[in-house]
Amino acid sequence: MFKEIPHSRPDTPLLDRVNFPAELRKLKKEELQTLAAELRHYLLYCVGKTGGHFGAGLGVVELTVALHYVFNTPHDKIVWDVGHQTYPHKILTGRREALLNIRKINGISGFPKRSESEYDTFGVGHSSTSISAALGMAVAAQQRGQKQATVAVIGDGALTGGMAFEAMTHAVHTQANLIVILNDNEMSISKNVGGLSNYFAKLWASKLYINIRESSKKMLSSMPPAKGFASRTEEYMKGMVSPGTLFEELGFNYLGPYNGHDLHGLIHILENLKDLNGPQLVHIATVKGKGFQPAEADPIAYHAINKIEPKQENTQEVHAQPKKLPKFQDVFGEWLCDMAEADDRLIGITPAMCEGSGMVEYAQRFPKRFYDVAIAEQHAVTFAAGLACEKLKPVLAIYSTFLQRGYDQLIHDVAIQKLDVLFAIDRAGLVGEDGATHSGSFDLSFLRCIPEMIIATPSDENECRQLLFTCYQHQGPAAVRYPRGTGAGIPVEKQMGLLSIGKGRILRHAQNTPGTEGTRIAILAFGTCAYDALEAAEKINATVADMRFAKPLDEKLILELVSKNDLIVTVEENALQGGAGSGVNEFLLGKGIETQILNIGLIDEFAIHGSQKELRALYQLDATGIEAQIKNKLSLCISKNA
Repeated sequence: MFKEIPHSRPDTPLLDRVNFPAELRKLKKEELQTLAAELRHYLLYCVGKTGGHFGAGLGVVELTVALHYVFNTPHDKIVWDVGHQTYPHKILTGRREALLNIRKINGISGFPKRSESEYDTFGVGHSSTSISAALGMAVAAQQRGQKQATVAVIGDGALTGGMAFEAMTHAVHTQANLIVILNDNEMSISKNVGGLSNYFAKLWASKLYINIRESSKKMLSSMPPAKGFASRTEEYMKGMVSPGTLFEELGFNYLGPYNGHDLHGLIHILENLKDLNGPQLVHIATVKGKGFQPAEADPIAYHAINKIEPKQENTQEVHAQPKKLPKFQDVFGEWLCDMAEADDRLIGITPAMCEGSGMVEYAQRFPKRFYDVAIAEQHAVTFAAGLACEKLKPVLAIYSTFLQRGYDQLIHDVAIQKLDVLFAIDRAGLVGEDGATHSGSFDLSFLRCIPEMIIATPSDENECRQLLFTCYQHQGPAAVRYPRGTGAGIPVEKQMGLLSIGKGRILRHAQNTPGTEGTRIAILAFGTCAYDALEAAEKINATVADMRFAKPLDEKLILELVSKNDLIVTVEENALQGGAGSGVNEFLLGKGIETQILNIGLIDEFAIHGSQKELRALYQLDATGIEAQIKNKLSLCISKNA
């Protein structure tokens, strides 16, 4: 049991011999426990160097070793759900050294990625997709007449997503050869994993039991009454000691619950299952953060960690610690509590992101008005719509990337009916190390096209609080989108004030002298990029407007700025296609106004992973990049007019 993360690279002689699963399968079974211990030690060391997700990975070390030992990967397919737990998988599939650069620019992804390795059979990042994807692979093998094992590994949290159950019901219909491993690491499905349960798990996984079961089916196939009686007897026996009845009713052969850290037991079960026909479900119980005492004690806090910085040597001079800035999620959480105190109609909703969305204090103070609906974004949106039908005021806190999963419900169940729902959209824009699957690159685009939708884009912490209050007062669907992390450090006013919907403000007036190249420039900023725009404006003498709203636009302010300037620049941390800048273009085109326009935003590609600072520099969304893009636009205009 480790009590702290190692600072020096551990000795891993056995792990060093395993570069790919084929080499793992050459080891003796008695060596595998040592390999698992070295793998866990090395994983702790690497994450200490890089930061990242590791609690889930520590919990599946034995399972990962067992899967690659039993199955002939990459011919046999392993599909991981979400992907937080795949660091051990990456280590065993040719990326042991690369793990030291995970989630960094030019490093490997923190999630499975098809372009990275043939062992990453399906790219993930969002939950509840593994069974659907694995079923597609199993059916493809079935179509080709190819002998191939296909395994989906899904956690008990991800299983709460409706998509997982949709896939399971379809799997039974196809009768494809599919193994689903339910990794229960929070004991939310089965709390009683004791000796009797383990006994029956071993019994049900034994070749003797399987042979008797299959022989009985064949023998009783011509005797429907007897067949039904035998099936019910087996079902009732399992139902007394396990939660498997649900899965049996769906049509899966259920095995478990089983100790997911018993490496040799896992190998025994998987070896017996791999040649069976039809859908199988193995339920294992694991401990998130297994082997690292702090993570076992607090799996939520140790879901992921930052890079461990080396301790500074003691010096005589004591430096004052810089004031810690509040994150936007903290600003939202404080506003939510204050608003709930003032309005007892408020209902807070989250799809399994209570901590990440800053709702912990709200959940504690207002437990009867807090609903964590689990990983069920579609349900979360329609649930909010139902509450709004009854004159309550739901506030749905959701990450931008996850709102994509509830888009039909947003349109059909909320917007068409003009229901009074506030969407607090966190992680809008570039999120950093989690990469493309988690970037909030598209919310302005997919929200802006919805009729009568209000979309606020706060530029700083205080604006976030005031715009949350303003949009909460609006009768109808509204969204406030804000980024991951901290802002400009603007003090947050406790008093909440009502702002005019669809009205922006001028942050900086250009000096009377013409700007760069003698051109008068106005920058229209949407969101927190306003402060990088301000910094760039100081260099090129430009006016800067904080637009506050992507919809409705402040048309009066836009017309005023167009009349006084030669170049209009829009800046947003969203896809350029269909974004706020596109809205400005459409407005001016509709008015028949011709002017020079430069749209700055996320280019037409999926964001890579790296720190937010690095990515903003890469995509030229920081002050330096904004200035460079404006100067480049001006040089093109001059050369064209020359």
